[in-house]
Amino acid sequence: MPILKSTYKPLFLFKNRHFNTAYKTLFTNEVIFYNRKRIYTEDNDFLDLDFSLVNSNSLVILCHGLEGSAKSKYIISACTYLNNKNLDCLAVNFRGCSGTDNNHIYSYHSGKTDDLNTIIKHVLDNYNYKDIVLLGYSMGGNIVLKYLGEYPKFSKLIKCGIAVSVPVDLESSSNELAKKHNRLYLNRFMKPLRSKALYKIEKFPDNSISKQTILAAKTFEDFDNALTAPLFGFKNAQDYWGKSSSLNYLPHLKIPCLILNAKDDSFLAEKCFPIKTAELNKNITLEMPKYGGHVGFNTSIFKMYNFWSEKRIYQFIKHII
Repeated sequence: MPILKSTYKPLFLFKNRHFNTAYKTLFTNEVIFYNRKRIYTEDNDFLDLDFSLVNSNSLVILCHGLEGSAKSKYIISACTYLNNKNLDCLAVNFRGCSGTDNNHIYSYHSGKTDDLNTIIKHVLDNYNYKDIVLLGYSMGGNIVLKYLGEYPKFSKLIKCGIAVSVPVDLESSSNELAKKHNRLYLNRFMKPLRSKALYKIEKFPDNSISKQTILAAKTFEDFDNALTAPLFGFKNAQDYWGKSSSLNYLPHLKIPCLILNAKDDSFLAEKCFPIKTAELNKNITLEMPKYGGHVGFNTSIFKMYNFWSEKRIYQFIKHII
């Protein structure tokens, strides 16, 4: 139920939401050395998991955003910080995001929680952690929250969930990104999505996906109508968004969850700030800083001072476990 007053107070530069959003990607160069493990799914596919271990009894499973990977700057930054706090990290690569194409024409989508369940089952079967934390960014945050509300009998070792810059309502977020002021972000997503889709069409010629429709797709609605919905059995984009939005699952959260969404996040519409839902569920902590951008939350141009969101994530984890 807590709706927190945020402590996030950025420098003037970072009060510009676009600069805040782009800063880590453009101006940081952190590196991390993962140990990769490939696991296999029940539908004859695979998932590449990148581990960064410090011999901890606690594991944080990190889920990246749309067209991200374990190499995304925000994932590396979080893993590095959490490792330094003596927490093991497992950075997920969703299907087709690890640098190697997956085995099927379909890959992942914003509500596909069964792969996360497969990853968690692998961890439970092969490791001896006392505590597990699920941490997701943007699309990954939606998957984390949906999973925790959707799977009624998940392991008791999972102690909390954290979602950063999360579009809990996919339809309103997709419509927001289609607006003129977000054209640069939308085009940045659409370019690799179209490229991957065209590659899949060539790789799997016996399919009903229209190459011309993919080429003509300018928005998420176009793309999800053309590819996501038919590949995953949804009627259309609206059906996909409605069934995949974590907003529908928030009332069912049974463990502590932090939702960290900046009010100036240009990816998020009003429905992505679930105040009423948070007020009715004691397990939801909703924090809505005035600034922060999308997966930004930078405070300084100096790297050593620029871990506000990582600190906030660690504080929440420490409070729970």
